[in-house]
Amino acid sequence: MKQLTGLDVSFLLMETPNTYGHVNGLSIYERPSADFDPFTEVRNRLSIMVGHLEPLRRKVVEVPFELDRPYWIEDADFDIDFHVRHIGLAPPGAADQLAEQVARIVGRKMDRSRPLWEAYVIEGLADGRWALLQKTHHATIDGASGVIMLKMFTDDSPDAIYPLEHREWVGEEPPSRSDMLQTAAKNLAINPIRQVRLSLNVVRDFADAAGITSVSGIATQARSTLGAIARRSDPTSDRSNERVSLPLTSAPPTPWNASVTPDRRFAMRSTSLENLKRLKDATGGTLNDVVMAICTGALRSYLIENDALPDVPLRAMVPVSIRTGDEEDPWTNRVSAIVADLPTNCAGPIERVALCREAMNVGKHQFDLMPAEALGQATDYTSPVVAASAIRLVSRLKLADRVNSPINVVISNVPGPRQPLYFAGAKLDAYIPVSTITDGVGLNITVHSYADRMDFGLISDRELIPDLWHLVDLHIAEVERLFEATGAEWAVPQPPPPMRHGGDGVDPVEPSSEEIKERVAVKRAVTKRRSVSPKKAPAKKAAAKKKAAKKK
Repeated sequence: MKQLTGLDVSFLLMETPNTYGHVNGLSIYERPSADFDPFTEVRNRLSIMVGHLEPLRRKVVEVPFELDRPYWIEDADFDIDFHVRHIGLAPPGAADQLAEQVARIVGRKMDRSRPLWEAYVIEGLADGRWALLQKTHHATIDGASGVIMLKMFTDDSPDAIYPLEHREWVGEEPPSRSDMLQTAAKNLAINPIRQVRLSLNVVRDFADAAGITSVSGIATQARSTLGAIARRSDPTSDRSNERVSLPLTSAPPTPWNASVTPDRRFAMRSTSLENLKRLKDATGGTLNDVVMAICTGALRSYLIENDALPDVPLRAMVPVSIRTGDEEDPWTNRVSAIVADLPTNCAGPIERVALCREAMNVGKHQFDLMPAEALGQATDYTSPVVAASAIRLVSRLKLADRVNSPINVVISNVPGPRQPLYFAGAKLDAYIPVSTITDGVGLNITVHSYADRMDFGLISDRELIPDLWHLVDLHIAEVERLFEATGAEWAVPQPPPPMRHGGDGVDPVEPSSEEIKERVAVKRAVTKRRSVSPKKAPAKKAAAKKKAAKKK
């Protein structure tokens, strides 16, 4: 058995009936020959990889009562046919049909009694190509380790011989509840500070629930004191790191900053990496600055169309890999985040690039001050039962509809392989990221570079952003706007948008501005109704009845 880190566990704890902790990648391949069978090839290769890659064969074992972090064990009942699945698109197999299928698959929880991954071979694409959707829980891998797995899954040339062979392995029998409780007790005994802090957490929560503020205050104070003692006893602790200023204020509201439903929408577009490099040179920024500015401009345009643009900048969380390459275990999460303002209140495209650069520099400075290693270790001292209860409470009370989130959107820029990749002779044409959303942050923009292209993958709640394809088109329009503003020359022509079916056999029609305004009004009305306190609603009804009685 191997215990999950606190950061790994956080992706398990984040799950509610409406939010999921898995991340996904959509690969689109050419078909090397008419008789090529992608499902058989994928199943065979993943069967080989299971013996070499621990994340493919391990599953989670929970500690009773969530007293300690869960453990990984190797699945003694592993079934490859459960994990590798085969589906097809209805004609004509357009891009939006593929995206709709992806949205349905990622909008379902994973079975925690099995290893936390699934692979879907999708055929029937309009141009004869085929797709592979790989769905993996974030507790197992992060973006950087996902790129490692992609390289292990693919080949460097179309005629390459796959180097790995079948390797026998033996699964583990799941431990009993009694064994898990004994292991948890030993862990708490080894770390007395952790044990006391866990106890104080429980005391404080029960006191809060009972309304006994004096006990709750004492427990909180004692826990803080223990934290200070732990820091002073740590010779590697740097007191200067306590001066970090994190955003404690709420981000401005947007249509997608609300509670999410279980259903998702997904949309994708691509552009040339060489074109973005031309914009990088023309603006004097980095490639990441240009990507952030593209996302900022697209969000600004979308919010203007929806009559919902705040006067102040939006705020983004930007995940950052903290891998050094020297990790003993690559199959765990090594990720932190930068929080940066998005200058959506700025009308100039070139100026937005400069402001994004400044915002990212500020965020990086905060990131440098904050010991990422210490933050990762801090999650190891969090009580799973308390953390899980808090997340479930937030979801159950729909607090995201009552309190603005500290961030508006998650934007990830994941660098991928620069050289073309192949799978059993099939060339990988595109790798599109499909990430996750949470209550209060119903939009995620993930950008992935591969070979000579950059792919944008947007995922959102199905109700909060019904016109997600329009939003992803605005990202490509922003690329064109930057070329026009800078006067830079295109390296290659921008490819046309992928064919879309629209669900009725014709090209989809984007909603008019009046239709968009009507949708926004409906969303706001729903949010307003949700924010009414349950105690106040009956009082209003009683007052109305009393008033009617007086009139009679």
